[in-house]
Amino acid sequence: MSLHTRLLSRRGLTAALTAVAAALATAGVAGSATATTTTTAQASAGPRTCAVKDLYLSLDRAGAAAGSIYQPIRFTNTSTSKCALRGYPGVSVLDTAHRQIGPAATRSGSHYGTVTLTPGHSASAIVRTTNGPIGGPCLRTGTYLRIYPPGSYTSTLVPAHWTTCSHLFQVGPINTEGTI
Repeated sequence: MSLHTRLLSRRGLTAALTAVAAALATAGVAGSATATTTTTAQASAGPRTCAVKDLYLSLDRAGAAAGSIYQPIRFTNTSTSKCALRGYPGVSVLDTAHRQIGPAATRSGSHYGTVTLTPGHSASAIVRTTNGPIGGPCLRTGTYLRIYPPGSYTSTLVPAHWTTCSHLFQVGPINTEGTI
């Protein structure tokens, strides 16, 4: 038994594909072939970036270690489809009149990847300051954290009593491990 192959030119390949598409259209299959192609293209692009409207932001229990206070910010997907977060959120401390207290949090410099959140699932970013005036004074205590999810120009306010001390206010990347 021999295998016979024939190479088609671009024109020949185009003609063959057109003939197959016409045959499928006659059989009523063209619509599903197009839908499959579109779905495959969308799936390979990955999930969309989570918007503020897709997320519920909250604070988990604070912890302290080695002269630092750590507070996880939880990002929960409340939409009906998966979405992704990558990088660092923007975080600043506000008073009761929504005026910023001190500078925004700096990035911790940790490595990060993309975190895909299915509906109802969460990821966190950790904010950190010192546990009192170790290397500098403490600023006044804020009432809110203003948080911009990564890739967003829209923020949300989360009630929080936060005091930045010793000129240290850092935020880590979005992750599922709870690291800064």
